[in-house]
Amino acid sequence: MSQFDDEYGFSTKAVRAGQVRTNEAEQSEPIFTTSSYVFNTAAEAAARFAGDVPGNIYSRFTNPTVRTFEQRLAALEGGESCVATSSGMSAILSTCMALLRAGDHIVSSRSVFGTTTILLNNFMAKFGIETDYVKLSDLDAWRDAIKANTKLLFLETPSNPLTELADIAALAELAHQNDCLLVVDNCFCTPALQQPLSLGADIVIHSATKYLDGQGRCIGGAVVGSEELVGKEIYSFLRSAGPTMSPFNGWVFLKGLETLKIRMQAHCANAMGLAQWLESSPSVARVHYPGLSSHPQHALALSQQTGFGGIVSFELKGGKAAAWKLIDACELISVTANLGDTKTTITHPATTTHCRLTDEERQAAGINDGLVRIAVGLEELVDLLADLKKGL
Repeated sequence: MSQFDDEYGFSTKAVRAGQVRTNEAEQSEPIFTTSSYVFNTAAEAAARFAGDVPGNIYSRFTNPTVRTFEQRLAALEGGESCVATSSGMSAILSTCMALLRAGDHIVSSRSVFGTTTILLNNFMAKFGIETDYVKLSDLDAWRDAIKANTKLLFLETPSNPLTELADIAALAELAHQNDCLLVVDNCFCTPALQQPLSLGADIVIHSATKYLDGQGRCIGGAVVGSEELVGKEIYSFLRSAGPTMSPFNGWVFLKGLETLKIRMQAHCANAMGLAQWLESSPSVARVHYPGLSSHPQHALALSQQTGFGGIVSFELKGGKAAAWKLIDACELISVTANLGDTKTTITHPATTTHCRLTDEERQAAGINDGLVRIAVGLEELVDLLADLKKGL
């Protein structure tokens, strides 16, 4: 079943796309734990290395298990090509290294993962690539920040951890008017809830570690887009530089995709219940969740997403002391910065995911000391609320 079989529905693609059975006629996809492949003749080897004929060469850049994951994710995102990487951060790095050069300029949302900011500021800057940051939801700020050498607009929507949204279609139009690429990190929604390519984005980034896996088992990333940008340019970087996904991890993510839609629906249901409960708590100053009518971009979420996701952030009136008290009182909920797990997790962004930012950078991103982020899992909602009551 090809990734281009658009007549099939999402759940069918999630279960079937990309699979090519071997002569063993297996029902479940195999794991090809091999570093290299054997050629029938010297001519066949030469043709494959030259790219004249398709086929496996070396598992740094061609592995059947990883390829099945890539084709399945491309099918779900509506893309022509996918390149799987060793982590979400390596997916971002591969995109920048493949598509940018010294003297180029990036406009990024200020509301991105803290490590993404470090990558752009501390490392891409060494290669002469400049980055300016703007408020995610302010289209005029994006427009004003674009320069003659701007090549790429980068954002997460919803953002981490404040669940702020960007109008993807409007940003895509702005990017293309200025000969820029729009790159969207779709980690929080996944293609089960949002498909940025259909809204005009050029590239979609994933940390497969999160919801694509769904059970906190493996590290991985992915880039999805056109055959030209992803299948040639980014694939070429991966082939040479080697930030490669392992076959075992590819198989885990592949199996995770099979249950992605029903898991995301369950995450959304639990998150909505938690957000509504938190909004009624006298200890909470503000709740950030796109499913709430109080969210400033609730209408936008309704228009470009089919669900509101599993991330709920909220600000406690007592600041850092209250945040830490709540976190330390949890007995069921896991205290960890990872997200996208079946197990609910809780963290204090200012001292974990965004701790390497300066105080000024955190304040500009809206990360205050009272902010708590919960990645809502698949436990019974009543049990999660009982656990949180202890610390509120």
